[in-house]
Amino acid sequence: MTVSEPKTLVVILAHPDDESFGMGGTLALYARQGAKVYYICMTGGESGTVDPHFLEKYSSIADLRYDELKCASEKLGLAGFLMAGYRDSGMPGTPDNAHPAALVNQPVEAVAARLVHFIRELRPQVIVTHDPIGGYKHPDHIATHHAVLRAFHTAGDASAYPAEPLPPFAPQKLYYTTFPKMWMRLLVWLMPLFGQNPRRFGRNKDIDILSLVEEGDFPIHTRVDYTAVAGIRDAASACHASQLEGGPPRRGLVSWLFRLMRQKDTYMRAHPPAENSLRERDLFEGVSG
Repeated sequence: MTVSEPKTLVVILAHPDDESFGMGGTLALYARQGAKVYYICMTGGESGTVDPHFLEKYSSIADLRYDELKCASEKLGLAGFLMAGYRDSGMPGTPDNAHPAALVNQPVEAVAARLVHFIRELRPQVIVTHDPIGGYKHPDHIATHHAVLRAFHTAGDASAYPAEPLPPFAPQKLYYTTFPKMWMRLLVWLMPLFGQNPRRFGRNKDIDILSLVEEGDFPIHTRVDYTAVAGIRDAASACHASQLEGGPPRRGLVSWLFRLMRQKDTYMRAHPPAENSLRERDLFEGVSG
């Protein structure tokens, strides 16, 4: 990379807290190394439950979640974060999922157009987003995936979105954040031994871990060791205090397993296409200036 073209990483995920709970170690690591790291948050995280005491100083859940994201962004050392402006869709079958402003109810092309603007403005060499099943099948994660995929492949096309005032820019690499399947299989085996149902996991008991093991076997091409900044990642996660009960458990056997799973952040390289045997340790590997 040249001085005029610094390393720039743009992470596009669905909710406030996805940047810290999911891949905060990676964001903190590249920020510490001097890369410009940006987070594009697709929704305000309005859905779900929040204990009332967290809302004492806020008029809405979205305002609370925004402040938590701002705190986490500062801890991680991000160059900035941007809100795409869509509403949290909640899980299938909930009223939030039917809200007309929910992300899942927006045309993919329209969402992609908004992301193209961000990509052309920030000019990242590397973009990271959710995998095709959204990690644990959250509708917002899946909708984000489809919009990012469309935006990634059209941001460099001068004939696409002609009303867009910024010049075309084509990112070089696209990654999906992934979970190691071997750890998920172990989790499914262990949970019943401790009185937990792997089909009803999470704060709202609406995550079916068993189905995630059975579907969507996405190869791991890249492992990013964030040991040097693990404390920063933890501090950023702590900013999302209203969501910690819904995040990875912090005590007991399941907590221990989650810590083993997250010793390194893992990714599938979606573009350029990669053989399953590919092994990288750096998202910027092979990036040109």
